[in-house]
Amino acid sequence: MSLILGIESSCDETAAAVVRDGYEVISASVASQIAKHAVHGGVVPELAAREHLVALHPVVESALREARVTLRDIDAVAVTQGPGLIPALLVGLSFAKGLAMGNHLPLIGCNHFIAHIYGAFLDEAHGVLENPATYPLLALVVSGGHTSLMLIERDGKARQLGCTIDDAAGEALDKGAKLLGLGYPGGPIVQKTAEGGDPARFEFPRPLTGAAGKPLAPENRYNFSFSGIKTALLYHVKKHAGADGKLPPELLRDTVASYQEAVVDVLVRKTLAASRDFGAKTIVVAGGVACNSVLRERFEKLVPPGVNLRLAARKYCTDNAAMVGGLGWHFHHRRRWSPLDIDSYARLPQITQVPFLGE
Repeated sequence: MSLILGIESSCDETAAAVVRDGYEVISASVASQIAKHAVHGGVVPELAAREHLVALHPVVESALREARVTLRDIDAVAVTQGPGLIPALLVGLSFAKGLAMGNHLPLIGCNHFIAHIYGAFLDEAHGVLENPATYPLLALVVSGGHTSLMLIERDGKARQLGCTIDDAAGEALDKGAKLLGLGYPGGPIVQKTAEGGDPARFEFPRPLTGAAGKPLAPENRYNFSFSGIKTALLYHVKKHAGADGKLPPELLRDTVASYQEAVVDVLVRKTLAASRDFGAKTIVVAGGVACNSVLRERFEKLVPPGVNLRLAARKYCTDNAAMVGGLGWHFHHRRRWSPLDIDSYARLPQITQVPFLGE
C-alpha cells in the first residue's frame, strides 16, 4: 500500500489530497480564490501566487488531518509541475520540494493536463485502465486553458489529434460572461443564466465544423476555434442591447443559452467525429468545463452503443489535488521520481506517452 500526497497550484485553486494506491481518495482539501479574483473579472497571476503562499500549509495540514495520517505515513509527494500560471506553479512546486526534502520523501512532478484525464478514473477499483477493451481511448480535456483531443492506446502511446487554435472553450465561456456583465467565473454563471432559455433562438457560429458552407481543411478536422463565437456574441450584444447597454432578461437567457449551445455543439461534434474515425472504445470527458450539465447530458445522449463514456466526477473536473496524487502513484510505483531541481512550465509539452499505462 502506498499513500501519495498530491499538491495542486496551477491556477487559482490551492489543493492537497491523500490518495491510496492510485485510485482511492482518502482526503481532499481545496482553498478557492474565486472571491479574490472576481473583482478583477479574471485570474491575476501574481495575486494567485500570493494566495497560494497563504493557503498551502493549512490546506496540506487539512488533507493530512482528514486522512488521519501524518507526513511519516506518506510515501511520496506529487505536485503539479505544469502547464499553468508560472507564479502560481512556482509556489506549489517550491512548497512540495521543501516538504519532500525536509521529510526525506520522493518528489514527483506531474503534468496537469494528463492528471485531468486520469481524474476520470479516481475512486474506481483497479482493472478499468488495465482492461484491453477500454482502448483506444479518446480523451476530451476541456477547461479554461485547454481544449484538446488525445488518443491513448493500451500500451500508453498517446497523440494529440487536435487542440484549440485560439481561445479554449472555458475561456470563451468566461469572456462571454464578462462581456454580458454576468460575473466571474463564467462557466457556472453561464449555465445558470441559460436555464429556461431557448438554445435555438440565436444561431451562433460553429467554427471549424464546415457548418458555414466553407470546406474544412483536413488539418483542422479535430482542431477547435472559439474566438469567432465570442466575436459573434459581441456584435449580437451591440445589436440587441438597450439604452443601458444590457440585454433584457428574457433576451439575455435566450442569448446565453444559444451561446452555450454553440460551444457544446462544437465540443460534442468534434469528439464524436474523432471517436468514429479512430474506432475509440472509450470516450473520457474531463477538465473544468466537463462540469457543465448540458455538455454532460449531450454526451450521454449521443455517444453510440458500444462506446464507453466516462465523465469525470464533477469534484475531479475542476482543478484538484486528488488527480495529481493519483497520477503520482504510477510514477512512484515505477520508482520514477523527479530530481529536486525540476522547474515549472507554462505551456503543454508534446505528449507521446501517458505515465499510467505501459512499462
